[in-house]
Amino acid sequence: MIQNRREFIARLAAGTALLATPFELIFSGCSAPPPRTIRIRKVDSNFEREPLIRPFGFKGGYMSEIWQSASYLESDSGLHSIGICTQSVLWSDARVFASHSESGGNALMYAMTERAMQILEGQSFTSPVEILDPLYEEVYEYGRKITSNPELRKTFALNALVGVDNAAWLLYAKENNITTFDGLIPAKYKPALSARHDKVAGIPLMAYSIPVNEIKAATDEGYFFMKIKIGQPGTQEEMLEKDKARLTEIHRAIGNVKTGYTRTGKLPYYFDANGRYEKKETLLRLLDHAKTIGAFDQIAIIEEPFAEELEIDVSDIPVRLAADESAHTVDDAEKRIQMGYKAIALKAIAKTLSMTMKIAQAAHEHNIPCFCADLTVNPILVDWNKNVAARLSSFPGIGNMGLVESNGHQNYLNWNSMMGYHPRKDAPWIHIKNGVYELNNEFYRTGGGIFDPIPHYEEMFLSEKK
Repeated sequence: MIQNRREFIARLAAGTALLATPFELIFSGCSAPPPRTIRIRKVDSNFEREPLIRPFGFKGGYMSEIWQSASYLESDSGLHSIGICTQSVLWSDARVFASHSESGGNALMYAMTERAMQILEGQSFTSPVEILDPLYEEVYEYGRKITSNPELRKTFALNALVGVDNAAWLLYAKENNITTFDGLIPAKYKPALSARHDKVAGIPLMAYSIPVNEIKAATDEGYFFMKIKIGQPGTQEEMLEKDKARLTEIHRAIGNVKTGYTRTGKLPYYFDANGRYEKKETLLRLLDHAKTIGAFDQIAIIEEPFAEELEIDVSDIPVRLAADESAHTVDDAEKRIQMGYKAIALKAIAKTLSMTMKIAQAAHEHNIPCFCADLTVNPILVDWNKNVAARLSSFPGIGNMGLVESNGHQNYLNWNSMMGYHPRKDAPWIHIKNGVYELNNEFYRTGGGIFDPIPHYEEMFLSEKK
């Protein structure tokens, strides 16, 4: 159900001030700015609440709904754009999620989006990448105040800015007559985003509660690269024993399944611990178990095994570890690379496209492979992520293709309705076939539909103005 943004603001606590005095955005390092300077004369925002099929649990909490916010920008030339954001309070900062009601945490993130919009009103820009840093700093500080959390995770602010950033990119495209995703990519980030895959592997998410027979059924449908949650609830010892048992069950069920998409012909294992492991020794015990049961060589990725604040050097861990939540910004990503992480999970749909381009280029310069992870986003944002995944170098051990996680179809109650909002809902690249998205020239020509007007969201703002 759409809730009016003005009504939402009116209900916020009296001490929370959304109005901000605009400041001049300062640009630097722009060697070849686009010919047009874009001034934002009007802003607006709104949101919808999308229920989930069942509670979605990770990081010690459970989500029952996910807010979809929309950001509207209009320039002096009369052109406008709408950027979409999927909010994930639990993923972006579990402490904020635990300290508030589910709606309360979402309200705080939406308030930060609203703050960003009001900052931008009346401002000018030439490149979305260059407005992100000052905007992020302002919104992050505001978030620390309204959440009463001085240690607010950076991803909480970046998540709040996804729709704003997307709207800026779409407005930039309109003002400069850009109609392809390749046309959006600044020259200095093109080395990292220069591939053109005709296939992108679709990665489903297998949570703790998903029975092993369903994981096997997914492989029967053609899925070959699945994200499986580890780091189960309980003490560290309880967690380890549960994870060992889970790995044993999974390997027994799918360890001998064959695929033509890997060099070994075996299925790769992709585990995500969401920072649950507290010691390197505990993770090494899991890996020893994997060796014992013959599963070790199939482990392609273990994502975010340790909490960010532990800052553990992982260069001696004998599998490829990927940074996700801890790689908030390009500086954070480079720090993780120095600590021995050998992959980065990119999230253009969670950390903004602007920041993702920066991180992708930094990883490329260090010869660190990347892939695209999900945030349980809506179908339109899946194609924003897909555009990035399609241009990344192939992941080691995988055939000539990108990797993109998409689990919205597994979790949203109204996924089919949400799919109906997509302007290219009937295109061949929209649905996974035999475990992959098949891309064609039309996908690359249209950016997967991200440049098309979306009547559902256009109507959202028309309704508010009635």
